[in-house]
Amino acid sequence: MCGIVGYIGSQKASPILLAGLSKLEYRGYDSAGIATIEKDSIRIAKDKGRVENLYNLKETKELEGTIGIAHTRWATHGIPSKVNSHPHFDMTESFAVVHNGIIENYLELRKFLEENGYKFISDTDTEVVPNLISYFYSKDNENDDFKILRSVKKACDKLIGSFSLEILSKYMPNNMIVVRKDSPLVIGKGNGENYIASDIPAILGYTKDFYLLNNFEYVILSKDNIKFYDNNLKEFSKETTTITWDAMAADKGGYEDFMIKEMMEQPTAVRETIGSRIENGKCNFTELDFTKEYLQSLNLIYIVACGTAMHAGLAVKKTIEKYCKVPVIVDIASEFRYRDPIVNEKTLCIFISQSGETADTLAALKLCKEHNAKTLAVTNVIGSSISREADFAIYTHAGPEIAVASTKAYTSQITLLTLLTLYLAETLETISLAESKEIIDGLLELPSKIETILKNTKQISQIAKNIFKEKDVFYIGRGVDYVTSMEASLKLKEISYIHSESYAAGELKHGTIALIEKGINVIGIVTEPDLVKKTISNVEELSTRGAITTVVVNEATEKQIDKSIFNNVIVVPETISCLSPIVSIIPLQLLAYYVSKEKGLDVDKPRNLAKSVTVE
Repeated sequence: MCGIVGYIGSQKASPILLAGLSKLEYRGYDSAGIATIEKDSIRIAKDKGRVENLYNLKETKELEGTIGIAHTRWATHGIPSKVNSHPHFDMTESFAVVHNGIIENYLELRKFLEENGYKFISDTDTEVVPNLISYFYSKDNENDDFKILRSVKKACDKLIGSFSLEILSKYMPNNMIVVRKDSPLVIGKGNGENYIASDIPAILGYTKDFYLLNNFEYVILSKDNIKFYDNNLKEFSKETTTITWDAMAADKGGYEDFMIKEMMEQPTAVRETIGSRIENGKCNFTELDFTKEYLQSLNLIYIVACGTAMHAGLAVKKTIEKYCKVPVIVDIASEFRYRDPIVNEKTLCIFISQSGETADTLAALKLCKEHNAKTLAVTNVIGSSISREADFAIYTHAGPEIAVASTKAYTSQITLLTLLTLYLAETLETISLAESKEIIDGLLELPSKIETILKNTKQISQIAKNIFKEKDVFYIGRGVDYVTSMEASLKLKEISYIHSESYAAGELKHGTIALIEKGINVIGIVTEPDLVKKTISNVEELSTRGAITTVVVNEATEKQIDKSIFNNVIVVPETISCLSPIVSIIPLQLLAYYVSKEKGLDVDKPRNLAKSVTVE
């Protein structure tokens, strides 16, 4: 949700901080602010609204310091306002803090501090942090170089919840302290300068060498040095990770929006995700040490995720069960922990998250580890929290995804999970050579098929012109087409704000058909060869009741339908059933995009949504 940026070096900090915040706008926010060390004091410039507002503030123009912190806020405690914006001072203005996360016990801490004479000016949970640091600093009678670090540590020990923190102090004018617990934070190593951010794209233009912080790792930064301390404040060394993303990949590259850019990047993203996974007709996952004996011992595979990532799990559920002969349960991460799931050493738990920082998914992963299940992370971000917490991690290679509505991450996730399925089935020896070859051939053909769809968008944009004024749209499908209908419906509602629902086509007569009336738009996905007649029959039922019907078919299922029955027929290239969700979602991603554009909405930053949900 919130975004964090920091800089310490010889350059003026404020332009770097503002540029970093602009890179993090996709995360969703309602206010923004920066703070820098100015001689012997700390100065803050902040306001409600967009990052661009900060450029025009008198306070921003007066900042000359070379050490600074910055923040975009997503309101949790306290309404969006200037006073609730970050950074926050302590009462004496000796410490300034930005915070990503939630302090669950802030009311208790606030009461304690008020009883000790501290006054508060905001309604946020964050303001307790600088005041708590100030409190412990005042109680520390030692005057050595680690007095502030000790005070930060004592404050963090009192915090319940999640946090990543950047801390400035007028008592430490040449340094900055950072620490994290359950909320993301990375440090970019430069030459005579260092950078901090909650997300790599914010500072990728300055460095490719990153330190990826673990929970309760405390860091003291200067412009020339970075020192790491564990939770006992014992110093240790840490290796950097090199990030190979092109910094330009986080820019729009000539496109009007990030979302359309990322949709157009899907052929490349899928191709890169396949990468070198296929060797000599088999799938290669050298980072996994799953033996045939271990896989045969499994009685269940859980796939746990949220939103679009959960739909990716649903898209491969049937494929895993068919070829690996192991039952698969796909569960919503936010519900998983609260129903006492049956998890043990005979359970393989797979967690999908584009960012690798999704709070609910991370919490579910930790629960499964406590129950001795092996855990596997599927993510797009090397070194993310989920990839480090899991026993094993495999990566999509979609590159940075900036738009809130996920597109290339989704198709890359299904691609990688299909490759994983092949690897598991080949290890188990439950798939034939012919079946394996069919899937591999299908995967290798995917990029060109996606390109074909993306080159022909005129029909989709025209359909969007007939839909954008609607208040309700329904999607239906059977089998994996039902999964596609769920993802397509989510895309439409999240960026166009049109009420949209998806239904299993066979369930229409069990209640849903009562919603159908003359002029309502229904979109059917019909790519499952064995289910064409049944799904088409369902769409026809809706057509006879006055619905405006659009169907997505492939080149094979097109031959089985009478196109004159429907208002619109979208034809996509044919592929094997287990890969059809990748192909059939493309025109429906485009449809959601064009509908949103017709409505004049911000497709990259839809209201009330954020790219990474880092708090529960």
